[in-house]
Amino acid sequence: MSNVCQKINYIQAQANLDEFCNQVILSREPVIIEREGSENVALIAADELISMKETLYLLSSPENATRIFAALEEAESGTLKPQTLDELLEELENDEED
Repeated sequence: MSNVCQKINYIQAQANLDEFCNQVILSREPVIIEREGSENVALIAADELISMKETLYLLSSPENATRIFAALEEAESGTLKPQTLDELLEELENDEED
């Protein structure tokens, strides 16, 4: 997702809402609706919003965030060996005991 969002005014949004909804779904990029005299709003795909909220929730715990980032670093390092489901479950049980 890029840092630059398309901005449209409220009248454009009203006149072309279906078109902008389709655009947001296809591009996965939000559209900012600028409202004169009121706060702007964003048109965003529902699953993108749900994903962002889940990510924020997971990262809201410093301990959980540390574990997630450590796991990402480990995964990106390319040093992980494949595991069976049984091996993974055993590893998780050992972590819970510690």
